[in-house]
Amino acid sequence: MSDTYSGLQLQSTVTSDGVLELALAEVDTPEPGSGEVVIRVEAAPINPSDLGLLLGFADMATAEVSGSAERPVVRANIPENLVSNLAGRFDEPMPVGNEGAGVVVAAGSDPAAQALLGRVVGIAGGAMYSQYRTVKASQCLLLPEGTTPAEGASCFVNPLTALGMVETMRMEGHTALVHTAAASNLGQMLQKICLDDGVDLVNVVRKPEQAALLRGIGATYACDSSQPSFMDDLTDALEATGATLAFDATGGGKLVSQILSCMEVAANRSGGDYSRYGSTTHKQVYIYGGLERSPTELTRNFGMAWGIGGWLLTPFLQKIGREGMQRLRDRVASEITTTFASHYAKEVSLAQALQRDAISVYGKQATGEKYLINPSV
Repeated sequence: MSDTYSGLQLQSTVTSDGVLELALAEVDTPEPGSGEVVIRVEAAPINPSDLGLLLGFADMATAEVSGSAERPVVRANIPENLVSNLAGRFDEPMPVGNEGAGVVVAAGSDPAAQALLGRVVGIAGGAMYSQYRTVKASQCLLLPEGTTPAEGASCFVNPLTALGMVETMRMEGHTALVHTAAASNLGQMLQKICLDDGVDLVNVVRKPEQAALLRGIGATYACDSSQPSFMDDLTDALEATGATLAFDATGGGKLVSQILSCMEVAANRSGGDYSRYGSTTHKQVYIYGGLERSPTELTRNFGMAWGIGGWLLTPFLQKIGREGMQRLRDRVASEITTTFASHYAKEVSLAQALQRDAISVYGKQATGEKYLINPSV
């Protein structure tokens, strides 16, 4: 294979003396096997799920940037009490980037691989903050003609997570959903899915403008936790929808407890005999993110019929099997510029992603400030 397909890759290293180092390394792209393709990566989002590996618990307020504009090197200190948690990755440069999209520039001899030559594909292959990636053709999501890599960059993590929430609701016998941090790209996708599928959705946001954004795309329920009436608003929405399943992106603080409490009040409004054990309606919250890093606080005023658990996309996809996953992938591909359209605050190169001002923005994981990396520029 020609050296044409060697290129830069963003790597994150945690040293044994407690320092995070981010740098661009020149790597060789493996020649594709018969069922593989080489993708020139042209778009890869920085998702919250990427930041743990990328930033490694480092205190980015201590970050210092050296090197050149084309090949910057970022170093930041990791708090001493967290260093031991990262022992498994000491002194090992790790590539970053869960998903992305680009153009297939080389393919193995297998017809399925050859059919992708020159096409725009999405891939959740890891190491996507790279200029080139060799992956199996079967991993690629062929995007409709005319779709740009930027439009297809977020075609796996957020879309499949949003679809997975609705699928989980159906599998577990619930009829409506609650979602927090709901004005995010993922939250907007979930709202559109629920509208299309006739599912009631209660959105929980933190700002009036986020509630307005969701109502602008058709949301009936957008409860703002910054308002004094939040608990009453949430309870009323839960009573109206009968939602007994929530997906929480924050993780810490009191929000999980508040949701369960409001579910309990809503359930008791429907009548039934008093029980000191609370309603018999099962209430379930799945935590799937960690936007709030403080401990999860529970005030046990929601009876005994409740559950809290973790939810991750990969185990869910394993549960529904290949046919179920392909069904969801097909829907994403067909609606990539509508239901599953993503919006980015800024597009940056690999080198620009390692500047302090960029890190200070995308490192906050703030709604509306998502970054897209274009490794090809």
